[in-house]
Amino acid sequence: MLPLPKSDKPLGNVTFEIEGKKNDLYDFIALDSITALLVLKDGKIAYETYQRGNTEKTRWMSMSVAKSITSTLAAIAMKEGLLAGLDASVADYVPALKGSAYDGTSVRDVLMMSSGVRWNETYTDPDSDRRALLKSQISQVPGSAMKLMASLPRAAEPGTVNNYSTGETQVLGEIVRGAIKKPLADYLSEKIWVPFGMEADANWWLDSPDGHEIGGSGISATLRDYGRFGLFFLNEGKIGGTSILPDGWTKEASLPTKLKDGSKLDYGYMWWTGWTMPSIADGAYAAIGIQGQNIYINPAKNVVIVTFGAQPKPTGKEPIDPMVVFDAVAAALD
Repeated sequence: MLPLPKSDKPLGNVTFEIEGKKNDLYDFIALDSITALLVLKDGKIAYETYQRGNTEKTRWMSMSVAKSITSTLAAIAMKEGLLAGLDASVADYVPALKGSAYDGTSVRDVLMMSSGVRWNETYTDPDSDRRALLKSQISQVPGSAMKLMASLPRAAEPGTVNNYSTGETQVLGEIVRGAIKKPLADYLSEKIWVPFGMEADANWWLDSPDGHEIGGSGISATLRDYGRFGLFFLNEGKIGGTSILPDGWTKEASLPTKLKDGSKLDYGYMWWTGWTMPSIADGAYAAIGIQGQNIYINPAKNVVIVTFGAQPKPTGKEPIDPMVVFDAVAAALD
């Protein structure tokens, strides 16, 4: 197990301003419904708290934090030569999508969520594509998720429009599975979870018994193990001194990407780029899930921050911008 020793310089009560009003770490925990918070500086625990009955043994649903993990598995498959690269064709790895709107799209298009395939991510709309994907997950019918994805029409040319889509990560998961010829959970365990030294088993939601993983969500793990995943990525995917990721991947995946017309996206390869001035200056980025799930990584300050959250609605219920808090914490530890 990778040890996470206590820092000899613990984090104090950080303060920061939101719209001219001073707040502190406890305001953030209360107002943003944070149920656990971990701060790692130089690989050591500078702050850790659990709320509402959670403990260090709780496995918490990642929501879309899983997207960044699936993206990382795709990178490992590229490094191993099992996935031909960013320009590889989606349909070559997912036969169920041959002849669909995904035929002719690349792995890069999917990683940037710019396939051009129509998608409505609105969580609260019962008729949205996201809700349709959730229904297919709950149905536990083998192949139902890819059947849904194959039925979607084209809305734009590949690489020309960015549209946030959990379905896109479901497709990425199928691409990786088609490349590695084994379950994503097994690959995650073999390549990262066991060799990097996670302390507890994790779970990954399947689309059916003995079926396929839900690429865009569904991983449940402990707070510290999410922190260890953040350290793995912060340290450029090195295990035993050697990176298992393609050269330069962590930087390429976490910086703004560009559409074919040159317009910049504040989004990497299923990682969110920083949107505050301090986070942009530090090259910080995050894996983010609805209702308050975060893995924030700041390479300039060697900081990883993880949150669990239980916000009452999927979006729009964060009175305090978590990136502002993470910036303040990173600065206080510098």
